This record gives sequence, C-alpha cells and structure tokens, in this order.
Amino acid sequence: MYLTKNKTPIIGAVAIVLGLIMNGIFNVQSAIGLNNIGLCIILFTIIVNMLMLPLTVQQQKFSKLQTKMNPELQAIQKKYKGKNSDQAAMAKMNEETQAVYAKYGVNPMGSCLQMIIQLPILFALYRVIWNIPAYVDKVKAVFEGLASSILTTAGAEEYLGEVAKTVGVSFKEFSSNTIIDVLYKFKPANWNGLIEKFPDLTEQINSTREKVNSMNTFLGGLDIADAPMNIIRTAWGNKEILLLIAAVLIPVLAAVTQWLSAKLMTNMQSDAAKNNEGATDQMSQTIKSMNTVMPIMSAVFCLSLPVGMGIYWIASAVVRSIQQIAINKHLDKMDIDELAKKNLEKLNEKRAKKGLPPEKMNSNAHLSTRNIENSKYGVSASRKAQLQKEASEIKSSSEAKSGSAKPGSLAAKANLVRDYNESHMKK
Repeated sequence: MYLTKNKTPIIGAVAIVLGLIMNGIFNVQSAIGLNNIGLCIILFTIIVNMLMLPLTVQQQKFSKLQTKMNPELQAIQKKYKGKNSDQAAMAKMNEETQAVYAKYGVNPMGSCLQMIIQLPILFALYRVIWNIPAYVDKVKAVFEGLASSILTTAGAEEYLGEVAKTVGVSFKEFSSNTIIDVLYKFKPANWNGLIEKFPDLTEQINSTREKVNSMNTFLGGLDIADAPMNIIRTAWGNKEILLLIAAVLIPVLAAVTQWLSAKLMTNMQSDAAKNNEGATDQMSQTIKSMNTVMPIMSAVFCLSLPVGMGIYWIASAVVRSIQQIAINKHLDKMDIDELAKKNLEKLNEKRAKKGLPPEKMNSNAHLSTRNIENSKYGVSASRKAQLQKEASEIKSSSEAKSGSAKPGSLAAKANLVRDYNESHMKK
C-alpha cells in the first residue's frame, strides 16, 4: 500500500525524514495560499540538494584531486608491473598507493562511499514524491472524506480493484488508505467513470476532484499525477496545443538538463584522463557514451512516469548544475600542492605517534606521466636507458678481458662487478 509508509530499514527511515521536510514546505505554502504540489516538489528538491551539498563537494573534490594523483598512481603501477605473484611487492605497492591517497587527504573508497550514502536518499526521494499523500497531511486530508464514503458504498471494492490495475496501484485490501492511493492516481476519465458508477456521490466526487486539480495542476494544466505520454495522447485528440507543448516540455527539459549536468560532472574526469595516457581514449569514449545515453534515458523515463517525477528530475538536474559550477570555481582557486603539503604534515604526525619514519613529498605530482620516475630505485626512464646501455658496454668489455672465465661462472660475475665499479669510479 502506498499510503503505508515504506518499511524498508534504511530507505523507510530516510523517507520519513524527507516526508517531514515536504510536509513542512507544503504547510508553509498553504499558510500563504499556495497549495500547489508542483511548486512544493521544486522547493523540496532545492532544499534536499542543499542538505546533500557536503557529499557533492566531497565527490567533486575527489574528482579534482584525481587529476593530480593519477601521475603518481600510474608511476606506482608501472613500478610493480608484472609482480602480481610477489606478495611482498604487492604489499609495498599498496603501502605506496595508500601514501599517495593520504598525501592528498583522499579516502580511496570516498567516492564510492558517497554514492552509497546517496542511493538510499534517492530511493527515499522517489517514494515520497510518488506517494505524496502518505507524507503530506494536507494532501491526504483532501481525499479522506470521499474515501470514507466510498468505503461504505456497495460495489466500490470491486470497482476500485479493477481501476487500481489500470493506474498501477496495489489493491491487496479495501481500506481508506488504499482508496486514497487509487484516487491520487486518477486521470480525468477515472473521475468521470467514478461519477457514472456512484451517482449518489457526485457532489462529493466533484468537490474532491476540484481540490485535487487545484493542487496537482502545473505548467499550463499538467496533472502532477499523470504521465506526459497520457497527457500528450489526450491533448492531441482534443487539439489542446498549449497542453500538448507543456507535456512535451517535461521529457525534453529532463533530457537537456540531464545532459548539462552530466557534461559538467564529466569535465573533470576528462581532465583526469588527459593525465593518464593509457586511459585517455577509453575515458573519452565512456564520457561520450554517458553524455548520450543518460539524457535519452531521462526523456524515456519522464514520458512514462508521473509529471511530478519529471519536475523533480528537471529541478534536481538544474540545482546540481548550479552546484557543480560553484564548486568547480571554488576548487579551481585551491592550491592543490599546498593542500597536499598540509595533508602530508598531518600524515607524518600520525606516523610519528606510531614510531614510523615520515613520508616524503613526492615530486611526481608536478611531472607528466612521461617523465615520472618509474624504476624500483626512482631512476627516470631516460637515465635508466643510459645505465642499461653502459652496463651492456661494460659487459662486452669485461667478457673480452675475462678471456678464459667461463660464462655464468662466479669468476665471470666477479669480473663484471669489478669492471662496472671501475667504470663508475672514473665518472
């Protein structure tokens, strides 16, 4: 039953909190004569997104810092490439990776954790907006008088049970709550059918319908509880051009605002990809796919879901876009190197308490991936190549000098070490 508040352990509790917020907003609106659910959803969306702002900041901060961290992380991966079977090497790699995250003050699971925290909030938001009478007292009160009358009317249970199937409402029992669930999903044709079936309730049905229409009407006559696709069909048949345009605008605006939000969100990921030579093409393709698929999905969903959900989707995308622009400007002003320095100081304080030696600031943060030192001893790629060439020359020379020394023998190896040392002593 929709009016029975969601009982899922986490989602249900979050939905109750969000329901209290929406109920408070609607009460304030009602006090100034604005009993409109569409406006309530917009204000509700703004407030909830502001409450989630700390999570949004942390998520975007993580993406921003990835641009700086990637060269160092890539260097560590190259350093231990091909050593997956060496447990000691893997332990050292994990230690060095954790040190990089600690230096920038980033939890490697932080981004995932923020998404995990946001998921129950998003599901709870859906429950509240989809089932507004369950959480907003003044909306429920509009239906209660008619629901009580229908409850005692002969033949009402069978009739509403059939209607419930067409509006997507579970009708497991005949109660005041389930009746309100069905009535809230009513379309104009359903109201007319209810009058024809129960003419004795005509006056009460029309009174309730008028109040519901007043609360649910938004943007030129759109019914908050109806789906844009249904409204488009009806408006097309009745040649109601303005209503048709308004209904089409919901999925179109949902797609456009979702595209803008996704574009802003993935800009920093694109920047991070530029600092990761191996992943640039793959990341670019992923971003391109997301920016194409997500807006299309938004439009399709908003066509079949109630207008109220579409309004939430649009308002949420707009608010997120504004937040992303503001947060990005703030992060652009941050001195990432100074932040890393402060985080390193905090890390070393903790290491000192544990009796561990301090971590050093890795200069790799200021270098491109091509120039990052990637050998086990911190030797640059160009220096490494030079040393390999010198070692090869020394080996050839030593082999010539060693003469009778058997290749691979202890004597031959000793000659190699001697000649190598002599060569470097001259430098």
